[in-house]
Amino acid sequence: MRSPSAKCIAPTRRILVNGSYAPSLINFRGPLLRAMVEKGLEVHASAPDIPAEIADELAAIGVKAHSLPLQRTGRGLLGDIGYFRALRRLMRSIRPDCVLGYTVKPNIWGSIAAKVSGVRSYSWVTGLGYVFIEGDGLGRKATQFVARQLYRIATACNHKVIFQNPDDMADFIAHRCLADTSKTAMVNGSGVDTAHFSPAPLPDAPIFLLIARLLRSKGLAEYGDAVKLLKGRLPGGRFQLAGMLDEGPDAISQAELDALIASGIEYLGPLSDVRPAIAAASVYVLPSWREGTPRTVLEAMAMGRPIITNDVPGCRQTTVDGHNGLLVQPHDAQLLADAMERLGQDSAMRERMGQASLDRVREIYAVERVNAAMIDIMEIEAI
Repeated sequence: MRSPSAKCIAPTRRILVNGSYAPSLINFRGPLLRAMVEKGLEVHASAPDIPAEIADELAAIGVKAHSLPLQRTGRGLLGDIGYFRALRRLMRSIRPDCVLGYTVKPNIWGSIAAKVSGVRSYSWVTGLGYVFIEGDGLGRKATQFVARQLYRIATACNHKVIFQNPDDMADFIAHRCLADTSKTAMVNGSGVDTAHFSPAPLPDAPIFLLIARLLRSKGLAEYGDAVKLLKGRLPGGRFQLAGMLDEGPDAISQAELDALIASGIEYLGPLSDVRPAIAAASVYVLPSWREGTPRTVLEAMAMGRPIITNDVPGCRQTTVDGHNGLLVQPHDAQLLADAMERLGQDSAMRERMGQASLDRVREIYAVERVNAAMIDIMEIEAI
């Protein structure tokens, strides 16, 4: 049902979607962009350094791509100001009726640029991540302080601020990043294409898989320590890791990756298609410290995999302990190893929990449901 204010909003004919990583426009936002095109909108999308093949994929679904200068993990204010100016120029050029941002910098600078341009805007907080995970060091604390202040300015410009789980919304408000709590809205993650990620038979052997950007906050050290603890305890057990080395203060080094490999982890590298790796695994593991809604968990659930993840914001919403997986406390390799051993030794439990994952993802996280909720929140009508 529309809010009483919906009648005051002009029809949306042209929309700009801002991201911070070009492949995510296809891998994560492709179904939403396609749904917007199917509504009759003229859809534009921006990200830094969009390669020709991604621009072509976007064009194939009816989306115009725009490369903008953005340092995704940098802390330099001058670079961010350059990004803000580029957004302003783009908005003057295409004259959107509505702007949607996701991830920190597009949310902040895209929202402010939209306000200056007289355009309605929405921030999609797909995870709080580094800005809200407590840690040591003056540099980290300074970065967090500045980001939170900028978020408060940006959300004052937004029509709605959309969250993926109630923990993120509560913490966002508690840290004074949003003054007007009437602007909040909620969706169940980014959704997953349950036709693309279809069920696959479970292997007989206990094969564990973690897919993530190689960041400390994904729990990579705990995963490596758990693998060390499990040596000799799971006959036939294999432990795999896929993902790319990243940049920024939370990224692990090549030396740290080498140490994980030495601990007994099979490193699969970055994958353009994760489905074969998930199909070859019998348990999906994500010991992350915090998420919005972890997409890889949803993809593994859609393929019928039981989940082991942490009892932390974002992760706990996907997994019902003892039903479609096991929840463990963060930062505890022993508890993680115990959960992995429990599932690794019980193939019947893996089958039962894998089916429960499939049922749960179809009921709650199907991408069609999430896209419909996003379009409704943004008050977009078919043209």
